[in-house]
Amino acid sequence: MRDKVIAVTLNPSIDKTITIEHLIPYGLNRVIDSRTDPGGKGVNVARVLKNFYVNVTVCGLIAGNQGKLLLDYLNRDGIQTDLLENTGETRVNLKILDESTNQTTEINEAGFMVTPEILASFKLKLKQSIHEANLVVLSGSLPPGVPENFYAECIALAKDEGIPSVLDADGNAFAEGVKAIPFAVKPNLRELELLTGNTFSNMNEIAQAAKKLIAVGIEIVIISMGPDGAIVADKNQVFRVNSWDVEVKSATGSGDSMVASLAYSILKKDSLFDIAKLTTAAGTITASKPGTKICTLDEVLQSLHHVVVTKI
Repeated sequence: MRDKVIAVTLNPSIDKTITIEHLIPYGLNRVIDSRTDPGGKGVNVARVLKNFYVNVTVCGLIAGNQGKLLLDYLNRDGIQTDLLENTGETRVNLKILDESTNQTTEINEAGFMVTPEILASFKLKLKQSIHEANLVVLSGSLPPGVPENFYAECIALAKDEGIPSVLDADGNAFAEGVKAIPFAVKPNLRELELLTGNTFSNMNEIAQAAKKLIAVGIEIVIISMGPDGAIVADKNQVFRVNSWDVEVKSATGSGDSMVASLAYSILKKDSLFDIAKLTTAAGTITASKPGTKICTLDEVLQSLHHVVVTKI
């Protein structure tokens, strides 16, 4: 696929995953396995798109020795980068996998402080990069020093060039981004409840919230709900999507796999039905993998028959 995606990630990380037999809070825990990977939501999106044979470039910020290590990892994996160097140090996110429960505890650093000068330079770089892109993905947390309306500004930049954008963020960064009306959004249920100020008790209420986002001009809304599947909507249809039973080994990267497969489907101009199947399969497969391992396109395509899509 020749289409190009820009994956914006201002707050990437080095993800260190350690495995222990049984987590003992406040006690001594001995590590039986350890691995490090490039991390952060935008980086995870790029890793999946690379697996889907999509031309993707990570556009973001790095800092310090951990930033150099992150760049080495991305180069090793053949992922194109367009990164500015900031002062400080790229964050390290720790994932603790408890083998006795197959549950992962995550401890994430906030990230480096971004100076106004670096942020201005990044906006200029992004504006130039968008000229060569077919799609922009904006995902993940914003590091200290970056205003909450940053994603909204990026969406506006993309719109000026006629380029669609996909938004996957949290809290005020997500709320401000929604105001700029991106092409597609993928909140999880908690993020949707924070956005609306409501707690949802059934699928119909969630579907109605998705329709309200469509009504403001967003073209595609995917609400991920973990083991309960997803709600997928556009202006014509709303689907309830159920995945299949898997042993969940790590939720890390599951939502990012959904975002990446959504970007892939948008480039292919897939139907909403196909988008619902592909994104749910991608998220499910990644959740079945340990640590920060991610799905491949072949795995996703071979699993589509397991996904059940029902029109609401």
